[in-house]
Amino acid sequence: MTKIFFTSFLQIGLVAINTYLITQLIWVGIFIVSFLISYLWALNVSKISVSTKQAKIVYALGAGCGAVSGLIILNLILKI
Repeated sequence: MTKIFFTSFLQIGLVAINTYLITQLIWVGIFIVSFLISYLWALNVSKISVSTKQAKIVYALGAGCGAVSGLIILNLILKI
């Protein structure tokens, strides 16, 4: 369950960061982060689709935490 949580956490954290990159037109960053998002999604989709309800909830919790954490990390980076 921990692996499911952190995979989703990372994936959605990257989505939050990518949203900023898109608004700033940082083309190389957009490409790299989009690639990573898609690669993680491709690894996860088959595992989650056949998982238990509990695993799906853990995956969704990881997504929520990842979105918030991605924005926090991005804000910290921008303040430097």
